[in-house]
Amino acid sequence: MDRTDIPVTHISENELKKISFLKTPKDSVAVCYLAEEEKWEDKNIQLVLDGLQDPGNLGTIIRLADWFGIEQIICSEDTVDVYNPKVIQATMGSFTRVNVVYTDLVEYLSKTDNVNIGTDMEGENIYTFEKPEKINLILGNEGNGMRPETEKLLQKSISIPRFGKSQSTESLNVSMAAGIILGQLFSK
Repeated sequence: MDRTDIPVTHISENELKKISFLKTPKDSVAVCYLAEEEKWEDKNIQLVLDGLQDPGNLGTIIRLADWFGIEQIICSEDTVDVYNPKVIQATMGSFTRVNVVYTDLVEYLSKTDNVNIGTDMEGENIYTFEKPEKINLILGNEGNGMRPETEKLLQKSISIPRFGKSQSTESLNVSMAAGIILGQLFSK
């Protein structure tokens, strides 16, 4: 669809406040059709999300995927809904360019031809890691990490080494870790 074909309806600031989920909405709102459920197949690099609950994290990860040209994210069935308003807002429009699929992860990960890679404090250093050609980068729940049944299906583990001396920071936010890992994977 050509951008000039998109209908525009002017509304008042008060009307905008009524239909927006934001306290102080921007100057426009888009109405979109939800995509039909499509058949999907593995891409060379995919993100796989195991039980992410924070809408801001999912939205940021979708935005990261779009930035790095990753076309598909595969989510466990209990991952936060991609159409949650906070997810959509955090994607800054990237949700229109990244296919997000919900499925049974154990079933999917046991059949995929991609190499299942997860994060682990004892994993291989991301800065010396040799990137396989076909990757599923698996990211776990914010508080609990990956489920044991997902972790059993990993073929490789990677870690982001800590350079700081402080031991008070025990982990990174999942979307922050995703950004560091993707930046390093795409630098090779």
